[in-house]
Amino acid sequence: MLSDQELLRYSRQILLPQIDIDGQLRLKQGRVLIVGLGGLGSPVSLYLAAAGVGELHLADFDSVDLTNLQRQIVHDSNSVGLSKVDSAMARLAALNPEVRLVPHSRALDVDSLAAAVAAVDVVLDCTDNFGTREAVNAACVAAGKPLVSGAAIRLEGQLSVFDPRRDDSPCYHCLYGHGSEAELTCSEAGVVGPLVGLVGSLQALEALKLIAGFGEPMVGRLLLVDALGSRFRELRVKRDPACEVCGERHA
Repeated sequence: MLSDQELLRYSRQILLPQIDIDGQLRLKQGRVLIVGLGGLGSPVSLYLAAAGVGELHLADFDSVDLTNLQRQIVHDSNSVGLSKVDSAMARLAALNPEVRLVPHSRALDVDSLAAAVAAVDVVLDCTDNFGTREAVNAACVAAGKPLVSGAAIRLEGQLSVFDPRRDDSPCYHCLYGHGSEAELTCSEAGVVGPLVGLVGSLQALEALKLIAGFGEPMVGRLLLVDALGSRFRELRVKRDPACEVCGERHA
């Protein structure tokens, strides 16, 4: 049940008929893994904690650097030099002490990643590394867990949801294959702060929809964000029956 304190804290979203008490209870019972606590993971973690998602698993093996603060808003100047997990946990605990926080401060290998994914209901990929995205996707497909994937670099962003529970859903590999060897990171190509804030906020919204069971998640759709022209474009994405990651699962 929801306490009087929780009813008051979450009253503005409980007022929404799409969420109501039942949806808020589902959020309270929800468990989410956030992989990456940088530009995308910052707004994701803040909004999910504020919304009352009951358990947040926070995964990042990096430390806070001064160059992060231009966009990674869960951290502050006093966090420089601290692990991103410790920094984020302090901020989120102050924001909402009702939320249980589970730290993953070390790099996740195949086994620990599989265990982390199995322990939650929804996974959010907030990384900027293609190899990690591939590993997270494979773990989600194997465990049958929905994956909310976001990316942002320079002045362009992308967002999609991959849900292996649905036969018609593609996975990350269906869309991107093995990626590019020449992949750039934000530290090499740059990125504007509000863009990662926008994409991360949309990731948080998709996670809330999946957990509380309202709206239409972005399964089979890819949202492209052009920050330079303030334009949004949506593409349809189909599952690849021959995909080496999810094809056999749907055979």
